[in-house]
Amino acid sequence: MVVLATKCYIDGDARDRALDSLTSLIANDIGGLDVDYDIGVRDDDFISVTITGDDETVARNVLREEWGEVTPHLTAGETYVGTLEHWDDDGIVLDAGRDVRIPTDELGLGRGSAVQIRDRFGLVQHMPLSFVYGGDDEPSRLADETVDTLYDWTRGSGRVNVNSATRGEVRATVNRAGHAQDIVTVERLGLLEQSIICKDQTDPPGLLASIGSYLPSELKAVIGQ
Repeated sequence: MVVLATKCYIDGDARDRALDSLTSLIANDIGGLDVDYDIGVRDDDFISVTITGDDETVARNVLREEWGEVTPHLTAGETYVGTLEHWDDDGIVLDAGRDVRIPTDELGLGRGSAVQIRDRFGLVQHMPLSFVYGGDDEPSRLADETVDTLYDWTRGSGRVNVNSATRGEVRATVNRAGHAQDIVTVERLGLLEQSIICKDQTDPPGLLASIGSYLPSELKAVIGQ
């Protein structure tokens, strides 16, 4: 079994639609392999995929690479993926099967409190983030690849990050609000966390204001250069 580092934390019909979307995504990932698989949701909302068949090892590796994996044991100095759960001025807390606190000084994202940094880089709740586990003796920190990605966001044309919606739902919302021509694409960050990449002439805060009434979600604008 692989526990994916992404969550399904919504209820009702929205949950069913999210799991249908996930089923299609996993079919794209491993559907060509000789495996059977079953998708479930744990009590902590992480997605579990039970895999059997001749290609099960390959399939597990594909899903780990695509989604990240939540593991029962963390080793100091190794890189893992957790979802953003809590924050305060002094740091953020990721859920990696256990709470992992990253102090503000270990975010590697410049000046300001963790709350200010979260706003500046558009970090929505439950968004998956890679981190290096510090263990008992050292603080954990954001992984270099994550830091580089977030800085790249601020050097681009800007974007709007969204949670609590599938990629298809975000695309449909942008179209409904009449902004299909104002974006480049919708990038999937997690199952229910998406990033709308703006075109150069599009104002991210303006796009956020326009689509916000259509989405019962947290939205964060990232201002590009």
